[in-house]
Amino acid sequence: MDYRKLVDLARKARRNAYCPYSRFAVGAAVLTTTGKVYTGVNVENASFGLTMCAERTALGRAVSEGERCFAAIAVVAGGKRPVPPCGACLQAIVEFGRDIDVVMAAPRGSHTVTKAGELLPCSFVLAKANK
Repeated sequence: MDYRKLVDLARKARRNAYCPYSRFAVGAAVLTTTGKVYTGVNVENASFGLTMCAERTALGRAVSEGERCFAAIAVVAGGKRPVPPCGACLQAIVEFGRDIDVVMAAPRGSHTVTKAGELLPCSFVLAKANK
């Protein structure tokens, strides 16, 4: 699948990142299986533990609108090479499916695609209760 449009939306969202401490702006765009896209950015806080990552912001926006099925998430961060989501974000992504495509891109240039489950092979899962 061609994810250039999704990456472009993440790049545009990245402009709105609030990152006065790290100066590391991140934008994300999550694609639902129905074709809707929700974007997010990182929002830092002086109390660093309260910082929200772009990926979880995008997922939160989508979930708050009733979405639960995702095909892909694009992540654009600073630097010359694509950066993968952090472990916490990967755990949040695999909550909705290990087969979700994670599209990673730098501010300029091409992108790379891998499955969320490949980036976090030992994700935490709760056993389903037997009924």
